Amino acid sequence: MKKQISKILPLAYGRFFNAYSLIAPKKVADNAFHVFCTVRKGKIKPEQAAFLDDFKLTTEEVAGHKVQSYHWPGNGETVLLVHGWESNTFRWRNLIKKLREADFNIIAFDAPSHGYSTGKHLYVPLYEEAVNHMVKKYNPKHLIGHSVGGMTILYNQYKNPSEHVEKMVTIGSPSEFHEIIEHFQNILKFNNRVMKHLDDYVLNRFGFKIDEFSTSKFAQSISKKGLLFHDKHDLITPYHASVAVNKNWKGSRLVSTEGLGHSMHQDDVNNQIISFLEA
Repeated sequence: MKKQISKILPLAYGRFFNAYSLIAPKKVADNAFHVFCTVRKGKIKPEQAAFLDDFKLTTEEVAGHKVQSYHWPGNGETVLLVHGWESNTFRWRNLIKKLREADFNIIAFDAPSHGYSTGKHLYVPLYEEAVNHMVKKYNPKHLIGHSVGGMTILYNQYKNPSEHVEKMVTIGSPSEFHEIIEHFQNILKFNNRVMKHLDDYVLNRFGFKIDEFSTSKFAQSISKKGLLFHDKHDLITPYHASVAVNKNWKGSRLVSTEGLGHSMHQDDVNNQIISFLEA
């Protein structure tokens, strides 16, 4: 029954948007955007709390959200960890172990609407506000982002260049906003009229059109050293995203894998990250 509902509900949304867009296009665009941004997973589970709770740092006030930060102290350079969609800081547990062994000073946080942080929605401009807050407050030398987290750290560096940041790592990260929105359209089956209204909504709210948000384009202005990981068979974000970013990002290197999936918790990946940060 749950599987049937999960298939029917998106189509119901799409049909509603198609019909209602003839009457109230701005309202439909707002509704569609909030459906797109609704976070359904990623809150802290009991087994995750056992790992995280002893390292809670403080509650950060960001854009009307209470964002939970964490600290694993070390004598080395500060690293900021930025997780992906419907995840939380627990996803970094394997890398945190390696970073602590190397004596890095580790800062992490749960994105708005994820983990212990408040909210119901997340979108990259909001996530960027949180990342920018953390970068300014904790002055990390290195940024590491997984999936949408990787997209966000690139956008933040493009929008708010930080001289203090030296190295950036992305793991399985998307690059083109229009590809994400087109996937959303394919799931809900709403028409191009709704898409046009959604594009207008994004422009009016954030100052860019859907096809203008591209970390492969943003990367052209980034001068930091970069390391990108992406599996050629990633089923969540397309491999070509990191290929495009790497092509435009001077000073970056792409590590292509096969069979490691989207999450990339493997020791080999984490060891390469440590070597890159220590080099």
